[in-house]
Amino acid sequence: MVHRSKRYKKEAEQAGTAVLELAEAIEKIKSFNSLKFDQTIECVVSLGIDTKQADQMVRGSLSLPHGIGKQKKVVAFCEDSQIEAAKASGAAEAGCDELIEKINGGWMDFDIAIASPKVMSKVGKLGRTLGPQGKMPSPKNGTVTEDVAKAVSEFAAGKIEFKSDAGGNVHAVVGKQSFDKQKLLENAEAFISHIKKIKPASAKGTYIKKVSISATMSPSVMVNV
Repeated sequence: MVHRSKRYKKEAEQAGTAVLELAEAIEKIKSFNSLKFDQTIECVVSLGIDTKQADQMVRGSLSLPHGIGKQKKVVAFCEDSQIEAAKASGAAEAGCDELIEKINGGWMDFDIAIASPKVMSKVGKLGRTLGPQGKMPSPKNGTVTEDVAKAVSEFAAGKIEFKSDAGGNVHAVVGKQSFDKQKLLENAEAFISHIKKIKPASAKGTYIKKVSISATMSPSVMVNV
């Protein structure tokens, strides 16, 4: 049985079971501020998709209007001619053969990997290493691109990636508890709107089943969609 603190139980009572408008839900989550650190705010969208069907997978990337309050460590797999621009855009490491060798040696101190299509034949060999950690570059989420420098800049600034899980849920960070209400609202609205726009053509019935907002160590609040 999961142990819940008195603080959590109190906040759960405050959250209740009511389904709130998005602005009200965010205001409620911001009120759960008894902890001594800046909690991350996450939005979860539960989708009516068949996760066993590849053409109903919902995944991608999105730059939120106000970022997520966190810089990400990015590496770039690219040709020699792109290394300087990638590093100038914020890449912690850039290159191809040497970077691949470094990762094969066990180095994994980065959050996102960007790759040029021209080197993917080599990067593909890292699939078993990067895949399980969700760090393998992919065209579907914008991490395989001709414009490596631009992608590095966007992801380093907090561009989010998302992918539906086995239960049909899509999770995304939409900011920090310290963000003002309007910024959190606009970030969450942008994410939910984007998920609506990329509905798989083969998905039947109700697409968005429910939405919730939560903080790192606080209960979730249901949102009216």
